[in-house]
Amino acid sequence: MKFIDSIVIAIRSLLANKLRSALTMLGVIIGVGSVITLVSVGRGAEATITSAYEQLGTNVLSVMPRNPEVEGGFSLSPAYAPPTLTMDDARALAKLRWVEAIAPINENFINVTADGESKRGLLHGATPEYLDVLNYSVASGRFITDQNVAQRANVVVLGHKVATELFGSDDPVGQKVKMKKLRFTVIGVLAPKGGALFGVSFDDVVIVPITTYQTRLFPDKTATGEDAIASISVKVTSAERMDEVSDEIEAILRKRHRLTGDDKNDFAVVSQEQVLEIVGQVTTIFSIFLGAIASISLLVGSIGIMNIMLVSVTERTREIGIRKAVGAKRRDILLQFLLEAATLSFIGGGIGIAGGWLISYVISQIDVGGFRLAAVVSPDVIILAFMVSVIIGLISGMYPALRAARLNPIDALHYE
Repeated sequence: MKFIDSIVIAIRSLLANKLRSALTMLGVIIGVGSVITLVSVGRGAEATITSAYEQLGTNVLSVMPRNPEVEGGFSLSPAYAPPTLTMDDARALAKLRWVEAIAPINENFINVTADGESKRGLLHGATPEYLDVLNYSVASGRFITDQNVAQRANVVVLGHKVATELFGSDDPVGQKVKMKKLRFTVIGVLAPKGGALFGVSFDDVVIVPITTYQTRLFPDKTATGEDAIASISVKVTSAERMDEVSDEIEAILRKRHRLTGDDKNDFAVVSQEQVLEIVGQVTTIFSIFLGAIASISLLVGSIGIMNIMLVSVTERTREIGIRKAVGAKRRDILLQFLLEAATLSFIGGGIGIAGGWLISYVISQIDVGGFRLAAVVSPDVIILAFMVSVIIGLISGMYPALRAARLNPIDALHYE
């Protein structure tokens, strides 16, 4: 029997039981679609976070508090460590060679209201160097000055999205907003930056002088009673000097914090590359975990294919006997049933790929508070999912096909 004839017979057999064939393919469709969707979401999360950190610059070091009693490196959130950094620490780091600028930052979420409108934003207490170190620019008005910091002024610079949601197309400069029952004058609006980190858009920031933050909004003290800062961003003159500057930062902060000998650091110095490496490890594990969960559907689909093929062998026992009686060989029967199983998984895999791509596209279009997750559908995931679906079809059809091929033609002809 020719191979093309076997394919035609397999397709005709499946079309003869359309509903049963469709239900059998459903497990493969759901499995392949789930694998593509979930792995794409995992990779999209990794790409989104990587892009966000790259926007902050590859020559920026972050200094943040670290709990010396906790084993491991550092936490991405300073909230998990007691405050240990101060403005004096920041000023000391600014004097280091190869340091272009430093930006001490305090942060917290806060509700900003204006004329009955309210917007939740990420509040940053900052200094004038914030613009340069974090790659922002001013679209209208001006940024915080050293005089504002010295006077603890009630002035605020709004991120692009915050300004748009509170004031629409009107110019916010000169307008008043309220935060924690205090009135602030808007002195500037940042240009759109785009991007987000951990679901928070870079355009959702609200910036006040760091001294205003420390004394009037969210006071926080170190163990020595000084005003605490959450982190210090250090802009290095070039990426080649990162390791050298990191060592100098560690040396000067250990001296300032009076750490000697085997004392563990109460701070951490990390580069964007280190953060990206950690994030990459987490998102890779996340993608593998999601893919493993989705693969369960493929397993269920394979069991469904095997079950239906066994039913098909039983129903067509007389047909198998007749074919063997007129000269069909064992390999012809084996090939026919394998092709039927492979066709089921082939068509189901194709539909699953289309469905997974469509769902991934829809997810990438959903905007939640300005945050959009770019689900990355890569060719390797599609090829892998498709190959797995076909292989599962062949494996699932192997036992029923062998059973059909081994039937005794005499017994098969007498089967009722």
